[in-house]
Amino acid sequence: MQKGNVDFVEEVRTKPGERSRKIKLLLKGMLTNTTVINILLVSGVNIFVKGSGFLKESLVAHTFGLSALLDTFYIAVLIPSFINNVFVDSLSNIFIPNYIAELASSKQKGIFQSVSFIIVTCIAIVFCIICILSTDTFLPYLYPGHAASYYNLILVQFYWILPALFFWGYSSLLSSLLIVGGKFLYTTIYPILTTFSVVACIIFFNDQLGVSVLAIGMLMGSFLEFLFLLLSAIYFKEIQFKYPRLNSNLRLMIRQLPAKASSGFLIGMNSFVDQFFAAQLLVGSITAINYGVKIPSFVAGVLVMALGNVLLPRFAKEVNNNLLKAYDDLFKILKITFFATVLLSAVVFLFSDQIIFYCFQRGKFLHSDTMIVSNVQKIFLLYVPFYICSIVLVKFLTSINKNHLMAWVSLLSLLLNFGLDFLLIKPFNLYGLAISTSAVYFVNCLILFCCVVYQRKKCSI
Repeated sequence: MQKGNVDFVEEVRTKPGERSRKIKLLLKGMLTNTTVINILLVSGVNIFVKGSGFLKESLVAHTFGLSALLDTFYIAVLIPSFINNVFVDSLSNIFIPNYIAELASSKQKGIFQSVSFIIVTCIAIVFCIICILSTDTFLPYLYPGHAASYYNLILVQFYWILPALFFWGYSSLLSSLLIVGGKFLYTTIYPILTTFSVVACIIFFNDQLGVSVLAIGMLMGSFLEFLFLLLSAIYFKEIQFKYPRLNSNLRLMIRQLPAKASSGFLIGMNSFVDQFFAAQLLVGSITAINYGVKIPSFVAGVLVMALGNVLLPRFAKEVNNNLLKAYDDLFKILKITFFATVLLSAVVFLFSDQIIFYCFQRGKFLHSDTMIVSNVQKIFLLYVPFYICSIVLVKFLTSINKNHLMAWVSLLSLLLNFGLDFLLIKPFNLYGLAISTSAVYFVNCLILFCCVVYQRKKCSI
């Protein structure tokens, strides 16, 4: 046999072994990679938490069906949730990169924490006062065409939920402290307490609490979440208060807050726009929208919690050390995330009818309700890959303090959502709102990606 042929045979023989060795090295690298481990940990725990949430939603569907009570509950919780998402969560998101910068520079974490908690308290107080004074006035204008009893039902539940603003705000900051400290398990598991609280209220106190049962369950759950995170932060010595005063990192964080809050405000307005149009349809339409988005939100929520909680502190640290490497890592993560979520969404899409049937169809939730919610869900599933990629892009832009870009993108998304809702609700009714939402998330992701590519090119110049 000629020497060239011998070399070829030897190469062929060694190739399988070489491939096996590379696969083993790849798996070993993944299993020893802290980021991968944290993402898997958060994903696993979050699946359990979200799964428990589905049991709660199944119980709610069995007890109330597509009813006016559920419609009014979703409206009542929308306003406090909107305030929390716009202002408190915005502060929490910019808190992490600036807090990491504080730890790396002056290390005055007690001062930083004190000022942050004061800001959250002030936000909660101001908006509670505004809501109490104005909500009963603007409700008939936001959701016209209903009887006075409908608005009273909203207000009864709303006043129970409103104090949760304080607990949500404090929990958000405490969760951020634990995330920076690497305690991802505790920041992932705590939402299950609200699930337990709502379930307990429905099972044991439904008759006694009446129409307020869901609202009181949510308020109790928010308090339990705050208590759990507070005790965890104290145990791990992550919380520390000192006399508050401003320094350079705090000033930078406060300067970023208006842009981040503006972005959150515009994003949050999309929910108001959708529910404004949904309220003009048949009773139960708002509830159908909320049930239709449950499974897509579950898929997105698991990934967002895992990627968001782990990647934001990682991006913040990488940006301070090697900005170009941070961009390269971002693009790799986006590729993997997009293709993985496309496959996952496709599987859920194929079994949409069966999923809704087994999750919700019992008691007052009828087969006709199942088909409506399943069709809504199929449309919502289209946005999941783009939504997840948008979250990754937002976390990166937050880590480099480019929050003003997100504010402009959010404004465009809001205008597009309103326009599409207006155009599509008449020919497609409820499904038009779902189509609009999916289209908006696609455009939003595309614009954010272009913004990141532009920022990357600026770094190379």
